[in-house]
Amino acid sequence: MDYFPIFLDLRGAPCLVVGGGEVALRKVRLLLAAGARLTVVAPDVVPELAALVEEGACAHLCQPFADALVSGQRLVVAATNLREVNHTVSEAAQTAGIPVNVVDDPALSTYITPAIIDRSPLVIAVSTGGGVPVLARLVRARLESLIPAGFGRLARFAARFRDVVKARFADVEARRMFWESVLEGPLAEDVMAGNEQRAETAFLERLASASDRPEGAVYLVGAGPGNPDLLTFRALRLMQQSDVVLYDRLVAPELLELVRRDAERIDVGKARAKHTLPQEDINALMVRLAQEGKRVLRLKGGDPFTFGRGGEEIETLAAHRIPFEVVPGITSASGAAAYAGIPLTHRDHAQSVVFVTGHRKDGVLDLDWPALTRPGQTVVVYMGLAMAAELCEAFVTHGKPATTPAAVVEWATTERQRTVTGTLATLPGLIARHGVASPALIIVGEVVGLAEKLAWYRPAADDA
Repeated sequence: MDYFPIFLDLRGAPCLVVGGGEVALRKVRLLLAAGARLTVVAPDVVPELAALVEEGACAHLCQPFADALVSGQRLVVAATNLREVNHTVSEAAQTAGIPVNVVDDPALSTYITPAIIDRSPLVIAVSTGGGVPVLARLVRARLESLIPAGFGRLARFAARFRDVVKARFADVEARRMFWESVLEGPLAEDVMAGNEQRAETAFLERLASASDRPEGAVYLVGAGPGNPDLLTFRALRLMQQSDVVLYDRLVAPELLELVRRDAERIDVGKARAKHTLPQEDINALMVRLAQEGKRVLRLKGGDPFTFGRGGEEIETLAAHRIPFEVVPGITSASGAAAYAGIPLTHRDHAQSVVFVTGHRKDGVLDLDWPALTRPGQTVVVYMGLAMAAELCEAFVTHGKPATTPAAVVEWATTERQRTVTGTLATLPGLIARHGVASPALIIVGEVVGLAEKLAWYRPAADDA
């Protein structure tokens, strides 16, 4: 984080803008909207700025900048088209310990003016650290279209009842859950539509009947193959609502950054031959946390029901009468294949696809080899990297030609993705030579031969 985001209360605070052009005018408007007591320093000002001075909205000193002018100011903005003047303003403000922004010059600034979405009292600020202001404005434009104007009315409505709700719920979690139920339902829609009287009646009825003890629940959420952009909307919403997060080692760190900041995070990830928590303990932990009234997010890489043990976990939850919800995710096989340019099915090459795991059972690869070696199909092997040599040998032993195309996709869909392609005969050596590590999927079938032509996602140089 290059800049620490804060919101300043500038109501009645003395602020200084140096410059009298259109750029300075934009800053003046923002500071006046925040209630600042504003002085503009410039030999000349544009007509609209002169009109604001005439109206008494701000003061104007018709003179060049002098260091003494920063004295007593809460905030200083340099908005001239002369860098030497801007540099002088910046030095004077920083010497006096006053935050200063030099427009379009982050090197001379101690703070950045963000792009602003104003739904007062709800205010959202977007910044690129001054590096790409146009991008910040593009993000702001998107948010403007997504956030209804009525959110400001909703924020004012909720603020009216803040103290009443705080007195009603001694438990912080119960209070937060109550607010979330209010702010995301029909009651909130009434407020934003202007039906505040009906909303107030419904609010007070709900407050009177609300339980002091929050009801726990478990959400099994598929985090997808790794790229945060591939999350579902439902997954993201539950990630922001949950009190506790139990996550696997295959969940990318970037995804965990999207979880509610104050949620407790527990790593229950299981690696080959090294279990952070046995599955039975994970099941018991989910039950205990839910019985304590917590909303538990069970975050899994890929999809919970595709080699994710989701079925085992919800069996336990159902046996203990714990409310639960399952949110599917893009399974790792689909993500890896799509981002590697390998279609899992293709009219000319594969009419079916099979997902299997590459784990040993009692020391041997106990797989249905006659089914896996049928022609015209694609086989995706989960958790098979450590057994790659044995897997490829077994495919050939059971009838697959050694020249059958095969690939391994490492860290699929992320910036670390690598795709290594070869054949059943060459893939184990390629994996060793390129140091491919988990998480990775192996794909076997004629469709792998299309990878070179169809590959579209190249975050780094792929190995082949």
